[in-house]
Amino acid sequence: MTGAIIARTRRAPADARLRERGARIGGVLGGILRRTSQTGFVLYALALGAALGLASADFATSGGYPVGGTTIGAWTAWAKTGAVDADPYSRAVNARRGEIPLALGEGLLLTAARDDSGRRLDASCTYSVGGAVPPARAWTLTIGGRGAVDPAAKPVREAFTSTEILREADDRFVITIGQEVQSGNWLPMPRPSGPVRLALRLYDTPVAASVGSLDRNTVPAITRLGCKR
Repeated sequence: MTGAIIARTRRAPADARLRERGARIGGVLGGILRRTSQTGFVLYALALGAALGLASADFATSGGYPVGGTTIGAWTAWAKTGAVDADPYSRAVNARRGEIPLALGEGLLLTAARDDSGRRLDASCTYSVGGAVPPARAWTLTIGGRGAVDPAAKPVREAFTSTEILREADDRFVITIGQEVQSGNWLPMPRPSGPVRLALRLYDTPVAASVGSLDRNTVPAITRLGCKR
């Protein structure tokens, strides 16, 4: 009986040491797991933020200029995209396109992605663009679509200039944009379907310094004539 009591007495400190050692090991492992969990969360948050930032930057710079325009009917005038103090989004769009924008003293860019009725311009439709153009020494009208051009597609005309346009007797003009060949001023669609955008560039124009003087009657009208079903 006495021997059993002595044996239990000796085992008690050993068991206490084992429990203490187990508690220490558990604490160390718990700390490692907590630090690992925190590190993983931080890495996940950084990766998610980077992905969202890249996605938003790609979306903001893959189309037209996202901010800073003045709406005039169906058109939007961009007076400061080539200015020294242009906003970061405009600079990013210019860098991505590889274009040199018009400076304040050189001209003015106007773009349109919808017709006069507010409907998005679509390559499967036919449009009439014409009427008045703000005063300028020269101008160009260009059409393009969002995304890369199909390298296998045949090259087509993408623009008209003020020096080659056919005009009416009153010096007004009409440009027909569509898939089918048209008489007169015809500008073919750059693709069979999908959104398209018009760009009107005015060179050496007095309205570059006073965009507020423009109104709906001083810019070309954009009228949908029909669409393929």
